Amino acid sequence: MPPADAPFMITVCGLEELAGHADRQVSHVLSILDPDMAEPEAFGAYGEHARLELKFHDIIEETAGFLAPQPEHIAKILEFGGALLREPENILHLLVHCHAGISRSTASMTLLLAQAQPELSAAGVLAQILHIRDKAWPNLRILTLGEEQLGRSGEFTAAVGAIYRYQLERRPEIKDFFLDGGRRREIEVALGRKL
Repeated sequence: MPPADAPFMITVCGLEELAGHADRQVSHVLSILDPDMAEPEAFGAYGEHARLELKFHDIIEETAGFLAPQPEHIAKILEFGGALLREPENILHLLVHCHAGISRSTASMTLLLAQAQPELSAAGVLAQILHIRDKAWPNLRILTLGEEQLGRSGEFTAAVGAIYRYQLERRPEIKDFFLDGGRRREIEVALGRKL
């Protein structure tokens, strides 16, 4: 359930949850997949909807053999968001998904909500994200690229530490998962210090 002050109906989910939203009048989809992933079959049951599909890996550093989120990916996300805002009467329900509905999707939704609510603080937007998706861990690279394109450099990368800390307090074991996955900078943001 989106927060009451969100500008439109919002769902963030992972691949395994897509089929469960087929009858929820989803009108717009931002689909973020790994580069070698085929379009999810679940969309066949969605009926007519506008969809932007992007393909990049859930990483925060340039890594050989992987495609990190790039500025052009973020530009497409914000272009999609701009189109939504120009036709608000056509927005019934925006669904954003990635593989697990935790990192790429929550970071992308952060940018879309920030774009739709430019008066709202970064902390306020991220509070909405946590309300929408309690297990959110927004991808730091997407936030960094997006805040630059939104003209809000540094705001979201500073504020997201509160979400990272919240998740580490709830599930301390995920610290090693992110460190092993090359996401040390996110843990450093959470802890407020270099490791």
